[in-house]
Amino acid sequence: MSTAREQPIFSTRAHVFQIDPATKRNWIPAGKHALTVSYFYDATRNVYRIISIGGAKAIINSTVTPNMTFTKTSQKFGQWADSRANTVYDLGFASEQHLTQFAEKFQEVKEAARLAREKSQDGGELTSPALGLASHQVPPSPLVSANGPGEEKLFRSQSADAPGPTERERLKKMLSEGSVGEVQWEAEFFALQDSNNKLAGALREANAAAAQWRQQLEAQRAEAERLRQRVAELEAQAASEVTPTGEKEGLGQGQSLEQLEALVQTKDQEIQTLKSQTGGPREALEAAEREETQQKVQDLETRNAELEHQLRAMERSLEEARAERERARAEVGRAAQLLDVRLFELSELREGLARLAEAAP
Repeated sequence: MSTAREQPIFSTRAHVFQIDPATKRNWIPAGKHALTVSYFYDATRNVYRIISIGGAKAIINSTVTPNMTFTKTSQKFGQWADSRANTVYDLGFASEQHLTQFAEKFQEVKEAARLAREKSQDGGELTSPALGLASHQVPPSPLVSANGPGEEKLFRSQSADAPGPTERERLKKMLSEGSVGEVQWEAEFFALQDSNNKLAGALREANAAAAQWRQQLEAQRAEAERLRQRVAELEAQAASEVTPTGEKEGLGQGQSLEQLEALVQTKDQEIQTLKSQTGGPREALEAAEREETQQKVQDLETRNAELEHQLRAMERSLEEARAERERARAEVGRAAQLLDVRLFELSELREGLARLAEAAP
């Protein structure tokens, strides 16, 4: 008779505290960091449990009953009492939303446990809390090992070779340790999934940042090219500019030589005056504009070099993030394979223990 393994139905992360058994007033933290707290459903025994694994031991192993009540003590903290474990558990969540989700799930599981108890009482079928077996007996059947038919093992009759009390305790302990190991692998699998999701989000952010840097780099390059063209135009304009010549005025045949000389002197003075008024400031303005443009071009080239360096750094970070994500995926795959192997071994162990318990008196 095979037994179905427990299935996780809800998981979250919270800081776990337990009431001090000596004072019954102080709280003892289970660790420095938040732990994964999960609801599990045992289809064989039709019970619900709240389980949290810290390191190699179970911090929370509480079976939900209809008499339990989850109480919100603040915006982020809630607690419930477990009379079987003779303790009170307190959870601290990262936000009020996580606390509300856990409280709603607690109410759902509590109602499901109540319905399961009523159904069990009405149906008359009792289950064993230790091994999850039905109260009716099943005739013993041969158990074949995984190595092949050559190593087949048969259960003997109950009077011939029945396990003693010590053997039963050992089997119960093995089954309990197997359940805790299964829950621990489930928790590690969820933690790896969270890590993979975080790495994927970081990779998306890195891709967005790299695209933004590329757009800025293209804009800076276009601006630098426009400034180079402007400098070339200004240099060409300065080279082609010629000094204006004085106007020639026609002279009448009746003008004398003195009048011509006076007119030439007057025009020379006007030309010098115009040069002093317009030529100097204009050349200085153009020279200042050229220097300012050249300085801007140099600043833009320096900025482009910095942006290219930052872009290369972002590309390296992107490649590292991709490699990290691939490593995380490989670790998740290995963990999932190992978890499947452990679950298969645990299932075989439970089947063997169930048949052994059925054969026991």
